[in-house]
Amino acid sequence: MEMSSPAALEALGALAQEHRLALFRLLVQAGEDGMPAGAIAEALEIPNSSLSFHLAHLSRAGLIGQRREGRSLIYSADYSAMNALVGFLLENCCGGEDCTSPAPKEGTQMREPYNVLFLCTGNSARSVLGEALLNKLGEGRFRAFSAGSDPKGAVHPMTIEVLDSFGYPTADLHSKNWDVFTGPDAPEFDFIFTVCDNAAGESCPVWPGKPLTAHWGVEDPAAVEGDGQRAAFVDALSYLKRRIELFLMLPHAGLDELAMKGKLATIGREAGASARARAAE
Repeated sequence: MEMSSPAALEALGALAQEHRLALFRLLVQAGEDGMPAGAIAEALEIPNSSLSFHLAHLSRAGLIGQRREGRSLIYSADYSAMNALVGFLLENCCGGEDCTSPAPKEGTQMREPYNVLFLCTGNSARSVLGEALLNKLGEGRFRAFSAGSDPKGAVHPMTIEVLDSFGYPTADLHSKNWDVFTGPDAPEFDFIFTVCDNAAGESCPVWPGKPLTAHWGVEDPAAVEGDGQRAAFVDALSYLKRRIELFLMLPHAGLDELAMKGKLATIGREAGASARARAAE
């Protein structure tokens, strides 16, 4: 399939808008199965009225197609059109010379494990739970850390008890100030999640790199005293585990920044979300 100049101009014009570009890339990642409109709107956090406009624009440009399955319309990328556009752009590229990127040097890694920081004020309960959960569930694909703006100086005993009872390693867990991650030797974070409403409202340090952030607030289990405290910690563990499981299912190398931010915000509103997390856009 070859593409004419007018068709290429229309396709490029359709993609020259932030939401349409993110939408098209999302459908490319979805493969031939495509996605229903509702799932697209949720992933990109676009109102249905705006989504319909963007879908129509991409459809007129020949970049996407649609089919009906039951009562749903399924949208998918038109890969032949996409490849034709790429072919048009690369036609006679570089005077016939090979202009592909050089192969990486032997011994270098294309991607190190993702670094993730969990933040709360005291760094004794929720953020420590998140750190322990992701370090085990991430199976080496992620390196999790935790810190607090005003750390307690010790991990809450019930945090250790509950993690131990569910088989999560606790030997390396300790309470620390987030300043330890702002120095020149600190890891460069890919993701930072606040898990308490107070931390979400504080002025954070300038982190190395450009981490994506989201608020995954859950209620403080340490605020519960007496016989119900252990159950509160188990609930917090369960809520954070659900968020981390959803996070691990995301195509981290495939989603663009806009789509990823939308996914992370949606995860933060899962069951058990604090008031601030439920209200987050």
